[in-house]
Parts: sequence; structure tokens; C-alpha cells
Amino acid sequence: MACGISARRGGGVAEQSRDRSSAGDPVRTLELLWRVSDASPREPKRQRGPKQRSSVDAVVAAAIEIADREGIGALTMRAVATELGSTPMAIYTYVPGKAELIDLMLDAVYREMSRADLTELPWRDRVATIAAENRAVLIHHPWVAYLPTTRPPLGPGVVAKYEHELRAFDGLGLEDLDMDAALTFVLGFVTSVARIAIDTERAAADSAISDHQWWERAAPLLAQVFDVERYPLAARVGAVAGRAHDSAYSADHAYEFGLARVLDGLAHLIENR
Repeated sequence: MACGISARRGGGVAEQSRDRSSAGDPVRTLELLWRVSDASPREPKRQRGPKQRSSVDAVVAAAIEIADREGIGALTMRAVATELGSTPMAIYTYVPGKAELIDLMLDAVYREMSRADLTELPWRDRVATIAAENRAVLIHHPWVAYLPTTRPPLGPGVVAKYEHELRAFDGLGLEDLDMDAALTFVLGFVTSVARIAIDTERAAADSAISDHQWWERAAPLLAQVFDVERYPLAARVGAVAGRAHDSAYSADHAYEFGLARVLDGLAHLIENR
């Protein structure tokens, strides 16, 4: 099942090993994802006394805020409690642990993502649209681009996303397995390019200088050691790309160029039927 997908830093070894989808108990996770009435733990029953200040949705929203701001490695139940002005034990009454929380976060992000009407679009425009929708999600929630999802959380958001994206390939004469594979192909490309873009932005932030400034500082020494006659192609092509992008890499150019090649490859599969 092709669902797309996201990043992190910090946290202990035990927590980092669970920074992936479906690392928790599958039954408890599905109960939470679909808000099954007998899920345990779940939202406490209403009792006399002060009104409950949180909910599963509030916990998930706070967790997404932390991951967006600091990376998923910074996500702990204590951090979520602090974000909500609560205690870790109170958070555990809504979500049993970080593994289940990550699945709820991913499903919530997918539930809220944009889904354009694909009905009247040619197939290339449909595929380009779902690619753009996924790219937007990864830009807004960078941690999603690094989160392993070989076992996707099958919540309402993930299922709705999958149903929507399959419509880009519906009615083209593809077998069901090819539809799933084509979607995986497209989303894999989008995620790959998004990761490079995210890493480029982080490198600039960590170094406190832009790519242009970095190359300016490196250029004098590089001019001394780089043998143009020995590496003529690298010198020529690298210079052209550097002038075009004002850097070694342009995420936007890589995305547009790569998407066109992805569509051309799918055309061979689709239009030859």
C-alpha cells in the first residue's frame, strides 16, 4: 500500500528505534486511529469535577507542533505534556506511548492534507497534482519525509489519502498491482527530492551561511587544487549548473526535471496499452 513519506534528531536509543510507523501494538493503534469506543487507554469518561483540559486530538496536535518545530527526535510524552501544560501521566490516559502517537500524528497530517478534484484532468495532470500535494505536506512537515512507513498506520487519513491518489491512475487500463506500483514510484520520487531540499536548508541553517556564501569561501582554494584538464566534464557542467542555481543544487529544478521524467516513464506503461 503506497502511502508516501518522513526526520528527527535527539532522543535516546530506545526512543529512536521506535521512530517509525506501526511500532506499537497494532490493535491498540487501530483502535485509537479509528476512535473505537472500547479502545484502551482512551479518553477518560466524563466525571464530576474540573472539565478535562485535553483530548486525543489535542495531544496529537501538540505532538505535531513539536515535531514540526524541533524534529520527531524531540518528541516525548513529557514534551507533549509540557506543550499542553499537563503532566506525562495525564497524557498516557489518552495515548499509550510514543509509538502509537507517531501513527496518530501521521494519520492526522494525511487527513488534513489538500486533495484536489482530479475528475476532469488528463492523467499527467492528475499525477502531477498528487505529487505536488505530497511535496507540500513534506515541506510543511519535514519529519514526515524521514519517517519509515513500510507498515503504514491504516487510519482514516492514510486510507483516504490512498483512495484519492489511486484515482490518478484509475481508468487508464492498468492492473491493480500496477496502479499501486505506479503510485509508489511517484511518491518515492517526491520524498527523495524533498529530503535533499530539507537537508540543504538544514545545512544552511546549521552553518549560518547560504550556499552562495559557502561556495564563495571554497572557490579560491578549489581553483588551486582542481585540475580542469583532468576533469573537463565536471568543470564545464558544474560551472553551468552553479551559475543556473547559484548553488550546487536546486530542489525546485530537480523536482520539475525529475517529475517530467517520471511522467514520461509512466507514459510508456500507460499509453502503450
